[in-house]
Amino acid sequence: MTPSRSRLAEVRDFLIHLRPHYQLLVLPGGYLLGGLYAQSIDFQRFLVQFVVVHLLLNGGVTAYNSYFDDDDGPIGGLARPPKMVRWMLPASLAVQILGLVGAAWTEGPLFLGLYLGTMGLSVLYSTNGIRWKGRPLLSFLAVGIGTGTNTYWMGYLAASGDTSLPPPVLAGGLGTACLLLSLYPVSQVFQLDEDQRRGDRTFAGTYGLAGVRRLYALAYPLGLFGVVASLAVRRPEVAGVFLGLGAVGGLYNGWTLFRLQGRPDEYRTVMRLKYLASLGFVAFLVAAMVRIALGSVP
Repeated sequence: MTPSRSRLAEVRDFLIHLRPHYQLLVLPGGYLLGGLYAQSIDFQRFLVQFVVVHLLLNGGVTAYNSYFDDDDGPIGGLARPPKMVRWMLPASLAVQILGLVGAAWTEGPLFLGLYLGTMGLSVLYSTNGIRWKGRPLLSFLAVGIGTGTNTYWMGYLAASGDTSLPPPVLAGGLGTACLLLSLYPVSQVFQLDEDQRRGDRTFAGTYGLAGVRRLYALAYPLGLFGVVASLAVRRPEVAGVFLGLGAVGGLYNGWTLFRLQGRPDEYRTVMRLKYLASLGFVAFLVAAMVRIALGSVP
């Protein structure tokens, strides 16, 4: 293989580690939900910042984490992750900074603070020597804030153009974080050997499959209640539907989770659970926002 073809293959591998399919299918629920809380939605700005947050910020954060994980086995969204090389670490930061520049063109200081805070949490979460990912409670703090509340609040700010976060929006962010965290350790179930090799004390590795199940049984209903109660203040016509769909989805998630045995070969089962749960959530939010958009057309 020629050097040029080799570098081309490396670029391809780096783009794979940005995991755009994962960012667009599994992670956008919080951002979209935040937009739904806006009393009037600037759809053009909302969609531009959707690309910034999910493909640049979250994509860069994901690649940054992959560099330090150096996994050989399956990870979230990638059954066979390609190996990363040294230049991909600064490249993952450059992707995030590119998104920050894009956000700075139209967004205010609160949005930029949330963006920078998410970048900072990703460094604490992934970097060797700090590695919050290897500490169960600190990993929850990083994921709950970075991927949960921050992404949700950025969605609200981009959609509404507000410069502050009203109480229902603050409460909705906490509910969103609980929903996210209820399924967060499930991906660790098939990575126990990899995590042990790195010396990471993940939630699943520390508390076992029983602890993962108990967490879901507590965090999911709490998160669903928090979102429904706060959403009812902003969009009562949507809150009831969200409650019904969330309850049905929660039962399906619980049924699947309680069938897991904690084996590495359950990767496909776990990914199917995550994709179905997230896609159902995203489909409902997109349908609700399309209805709002059509209702605003004269």
